[in-house]
Amino acid sequence: MKTIEFKQLDETLYYEKLENGLDVYILPKKGFSKTFVTFTTKYGSVDRTFVPIGETESVTVPDGIAHFLEHKMFEKEDGDVFQKFSEYGASANAFTSFTRTAYLFSSTDNIYKSTETLLNFVQEPYFTEATVNKEKGIIGQEITMYDDQPDWRLYFGTIENMYHSHPVKIDIAGTIGSIDGITADHLYTCYHTFYHPSNMLLFAIGAVDPEEMMAFIRENQGKKEFPEPTPIQRFFDEEPTEVAVKERTLHMDVQKPKLYIGLKAKQTGLSGRDMLKHELSVQIALELIFGRTSNFYERIYDEGLIDESYAFDFTLENGFGFAMIGSDTTEPVALEQAIKAELAKYEGNAQFASNDLERIKRKKIGFFLRALNSIEFIANQFTRYSFNDMNLFDVLPVLEELTIEDLTTAFATVQGESQQTVFKVLPTEKGEQ
Repeated sequence: MKTIEFKQLDETLYYEKLENGLDVYILPKKGFSKTFVTFTTKYGSVDRTFVPIGETESVTVPDGIAHFLEHKMFEKEDGDVFQKFSEYGASANAFTSFTRTAYLFSSTDNIYKSTETLLNFVQEPYFTEATVNKEKGIIGQEITMYDDQPDWRLYFGTIENMYHSHPVKIDIAGTIGSIDGITADHLYTCYHTFYHPSNMLLFAIGAVDPEEMMAFIRENQGKKEFPEPTPIQRFFDEEPTEVAVKERTLHMDVQKPKLYIGLKAKQTGLSGRDMLKHELSVQIALELIFGRTSNFYERIYDEGLIDESYAFDFTLENGFGFAMIGSDTTEPVALEQAIKAELAKYEGNAQFASNDLERIKRKKIGFFLRALNSIEFIANQFTRYSFNDMNLFDVLPVLEELTIEDLTTAFATVQGESQQTVFKVLPTEKGEQ
C-alpha cells in the first residue's frame, strides 16, 4: 500500500492497485464520525459503441442502458439491496453520468458490513427478462417526469444543439423507445465489459482505518475470480467543431421564458494536469466575464434581464466539453444579445487584469478549502478527477500557478460564433397544445 501526502492540505491518501486491477483509495479524516464509500465504474451514458469483452466486433447498444443497468444492480434474487444497507444503518444511493456510474453509501456504524454489501452486490449481477421488462415501466415514468421539467429540457436542449453525433447529446436515461429495446443479454454484455475491477475505483473517506480497510477490501476481492483484464475499445464518430443547430425554441408550461447560450469546446483531448489547468482556466475566465462581481452582471441585473436563476458553468470530459450561460428572463432576446455582445468583446482579444485574476483565484481557493470539509464532496469528485488522470488535491497548487496567458489561451477554445448556440424555453401560447 502506497501513501501519497499532500502537505499543503495536511492530507494523506492511501492507495493500492489490487491483483484484479481494482484501484483502491482511502482517505482518513480526523474528527469525522461518518464514513463515505463509493464504488465507481468508468462507464456512462456516452459509452454506447464498444467491443464487448471476449469479442472482436463492435456493437452499439440502446441509449440509456448505463442508467438502466444502475437501476437493475440493486435488485437481486433474494430481494432489494437497499434493505440490507438500512439494516446496517447505512444510507445507500447511486448515480449515472455521461462518463461514470457510481454506487455509494454513508454510515457511522457497521462500516465493514456495508462495504462488503457494496462490493458484493455490484459484483454479483442478476438480470432476467421478466425483471428487465418490469423496470422499463419504472424508468419510462422517470423519463416522462424529466421531459416535463423545463430546466432539464433547457439543459439537454442546449447540449443537443451543440453536438452532431456525439452521444453526450442523448439524455442519460435514454428515451422510452430506446429502453424498450433493452434485454437481459444487453445488460450482461455491458456489465461484463465495463464492470471488470480494472475499470473501477473504490474510494473510502472519513472515520476509517486505512490499514484495516485496505486489508478488508483485499480479502474480499481475493475470494472472487475475474477474467484477465483487457483494454476496453470504445468508439465515437468524429465530431465537428461547430455546433449542430444555431438556435432552437421549445414551448412549455412556464411562467417566464428561459434562455441558455451554449459554447462548444474545441479542445477535448486533454488529460491529467493539462486538463485540470485548462478546466480551471476556462472556469475563472467565465467568472471574470460573467460572474456576480463583473460589470456585465451588474449591468444586466440593473436592466432586469436576469433573476436568481442566472448561472454559468463549464463541463469538460475526454471527448466533449461545453460552457453554458443563461437565466430565466422576461426579455430573452435582449439577454441573448447582451451575452453575445459580451462574448464578442473577448473573441480573439481576451484581456484580463492581473488583480482581477488574483481576486478570483483567492475566491476559488477559499471555496475549494471549504468544500474539503465535506466528505461527500470529496468522495463524489475524487473519482471523476482520477478517471481523467487528474488528482482532486492538485486543484490548489494548479490554481495558484494560473496566469493571464493561461486564461487567454484556454478561453479562446470555447470562443467563436460557429461554436455558439441558443436554446429557449418559452411559455406555451394561448390555444397551443
